[in-house]
Amino acid sequence: LQINCVTFPHPDVMPEQQLLKPSEWSYCDYFWADKKDSQGNNTVSGFEILLQKQLKGKQMQKEMAEFIRERIKIEEEYAKNLSKLSQNSLAAQEEGTLGEAWAQLKKSLADEAEVHLKFSSKLQSEVEKPLLNFRENFKKDMKKCDHHIADLRKHLASRYAAVEKARKALMERQRDLEMKTQQLEVKLSNKTEEEIKKARRKSTQAGDDLMRCVDLYNQAQSKWFEEMVTTTLELERLEVERVEMIRQHLCQYTQLRHETDMFNQSVIELVDQLLRKVDPAKDRELWVKEHKTGDIRPVDMEI
Repeated sequence: LQINCVTFPHPDVMPEQQLLKPSEWSYCDYFWADKKDSQGNNTVSGFEILLQKQLKGKQMQKEMAEFIRERIKIEEEYAKNLSKLSQNSLAAQEEGTLGEAWAQLKKSLADEAEVHLKFSSKLQSEVEKPLLNFRENFKKDMKKCDHHIADLRKHLASRYAAVEKARKALMERQRDLEMKTQQLEVKLSNKTEEEIKKARRKSTQAGDDLMRCVDLYNQAQSKWFEEMVTTTLELERLEVERVEMIRQHLCQYTQLRHETDMFNQSVIELVDQLLRKVDPAKDRELWVKEHKTGDIRPVDMEI
């Protein structure tokens, strides 16, 4: 079978073909034929489908970096607002053990602001930047790869056209030889045996040309096959590398998030400890000692 200039085994013998990587769903085994596009109008090569997968992955990676960038902005704005609120003077005159707890609560906002600012900085250096920088030349490399495979496919198509042209030429030479031979046998023509021999030589030459074209076609298809295997395995490796890279940096994101939560928890625990120590009786005692005006009580007036 020839489909878009590529020779495939006949369906009756297809089951006899062995997968190159039978234990895996590998790119190198499942993208040899062309496929109709989503509209069903044009065909897309298997390699083009793989290339689109890679380009989509690159776009997803870029969008993830943009998502982290938005998170960084939120963290920076949040830290700014926390720091501003921690400096607010509201209820600054509260006294006693409750006053201590209130002061610690306000201080915890400043500490939390610093933590979120550091979190945003680490997000930028340890998550966003690596996502943006990973395989910076990816698109250029893919374009070069695409052109290489496309050129091999075009060369294969030209070799296929040459085979068809040579096949047609052979059929014409064979028909010419057969016709002249028949005319000589029934004496309907004054063709000589020399002309028959000439026609036979041309037919033989056409057969040799066809064999040569088929050989060149097979060489071109073999080269395309080898490059397809090599390139699809490379695309597969790059995709595994991309997914693993993103996984690692998202794990870094969650780790930084855990660290931030743990620190914030430790900060708020100090506030909890002071709140548990709030003692209205003690506060009243301290306040009375500081502000008392005298402990002589008034008595009834005597006459």
